[in-house]
Amino acid sequence: MSVLVVGLNHKGAPLATLERTALAGDALDKLLHDVARADDVAGALVLSTCNRVEIYADVGKFHGAVAAICELLSRHSHVPPAELTQCLYVHYEDRAVQHLLAVACGLDSMVVGESQILGQLRQSLRVARDHGTLGPALSALGSLALRAGKRAQSETAIGRAGASLVSVGLRAAAQHLGKADEAAQRSAGLAGRSVLVIGAGAMSGLAVASVAREGAAELVVASRTRQRAERLAVSAGGRAEDMAGLTDLIAAADLVVTCTGAAGHIITVETMNAALARRTQLRAAGPGPGGHVPPVAVLDLAMPRDVEPGVGSLSGVALTDLDTLAADGDAGLQPADQDIEDVRRIMAAELAAHTSAVRGAAVAPTVVALRAKAATVVEAELARLSGRLDGLDAQAMEEVARSMRRITDKLLHEPTVRVKELAGAPGAESYEDALRVLFDLDPAAVQAVAQADAQLAGWPQRSAEEER
Repeated sequence: MSVLVVGLNHKGAPLATLERTALAGDALDKLLHDVARADDVAGALVLSTCNRVEIYADVGKFHGAVAAICELLSRHSHVPPAELTQCLYVHYEDRAVQHLLAVACGLDSMVVGESQILGQLRQSLRVARDHGTLGPALSALGSLALRAGKRAQSETAIGRAGASLVSVGLRAAAQHLGKADEAAQRSAGLAGRSVLVIGAGAMSGLAVASVAREGAAELVVASRTRQRAERLAVSAGGRAEDMAGLTDLIAAADLVVTCTGAAGHIITVETMNAALARRTQLRAAGPGPGGHVPPVAVLDLAMPRDVEPGVGSLSGVALTDLDTLAADGDAGLQPADQDIEDVRRIMAAELAAHTSAVRGAAVAPTVVALRAKAATVVEAELARLSGRLDGLDAQAMEEVARSMRRITDKLLHEPTVRVKELAGAPGAESYEDALRVLFDLDPAAVQAVAQADAQLAGWPQRSAEEER
């Protein structure tokens, strides 16, 4: 079996296509199970975020698996195959593993170096394990990727600015506010601003924490789940409101951040027009001159989009969404070349260690079979001696047995250690084959050991990396 990844992301797919392929909840679970049930698939994992959808599978045949996965993604997302295949990328075996490591380390993100992907990958692994689709091979790769990602964040400066999609989006939206309000001599930033956050999920939590850190004068959290909104608002000194009053909440805000993950648009053109009209009324009724109504900045970080695209064309609205951020080459705060090189070194070291361990495990059944055969030969010879040396007492016989076993262990030690060391080298298979031929090992015995190891590896296990 080999690892295959089929996916699309912000680099090669339009936002509209990413929206349609973004799956969550029951839809994602159904895709996961269908991929796992496909022919020649021993394990499946789906990583779906705001700017990528990737299907990882442990497969027996490349072409058949690619065709099956593409067909299933098309069917579940309702995107025609001809449109979908134009955006897809496919990686296999070592390239697939390298890609997963790059994703986990943040090198493939819209905001290079962001660490949020680690939590998203950990959650995807947990979902696949809970549904019984992960399998031992993908579980081991998931642990490898999480370990590499954590090392990238802790041992390099790749994320030194604390950049994330949320922080970069907020910075871009705040710049709109600053440009629009130059007449009032207010700088770009959120100090003194009124901010509305719509949604109460993980992305909203990051937004709320960032807004509070930037010193917003007022923070309001609105969600369909009032309890979650209250919990999130209290954590940052804000207040929670019901979605029923969304028009008035938008009208009162300088910045609206939305990231709900809802199926339809939360802010439509109609909703925004009503909010702008209400905004004019509030300004006219408030203290001070009522002629100038500053624009409202809207940051849409949801996938699918929470904000209807036409909202960005309305006068009095500055819309920033994932399309805007992807088009802005400087939005990601590109790390220094040295930071990226440091991360790549970590990836290479982790991949080399993983490859060596996998190949070492592959020769382990041969080593076990060799030692088992040697033990059988020793025991047979001891039984023969016991019958011929009737006058030898038990203590002397035990000393003879220990000596024979020590000699056998010493003779086998060097070849077994060397074959494990050479397992990671080019042509490793020939060394293992030579060991089998030289010692006339029964292929059935080797296979029996390998099957026993596979059965043990198949038991559900949660790695320490995933627990964290």
